[in-house]
Amino acid sequence: MTVSYKKLWKLLIDHDMKKKDLAKAAGISDYTITKMSKGENVTVDILGKICLALNCNIDDIMEFIPDDTK
Repeated sequence: MTVSYKKLWKLLIDHDMKKKDLAKAAGISDYTITKMSKGENVTVDILGKICLALNCNIDDIMEFIPDDTK
């Protein structure tokens, strides 16, 4: 299964925010934002901070994409 943060990036556009703005608002590092940009996993604590900063739920910022296993 792959993690997709496309919903988060769209939400940032809707809020007229840049990734650096999110890092500052959520109190997370630029490294974490970079990991998310690459579709890598981050902790639930980080996701919670982002949700708190954007006043949203976790399903508003990420989704799981099933791997094709044919």
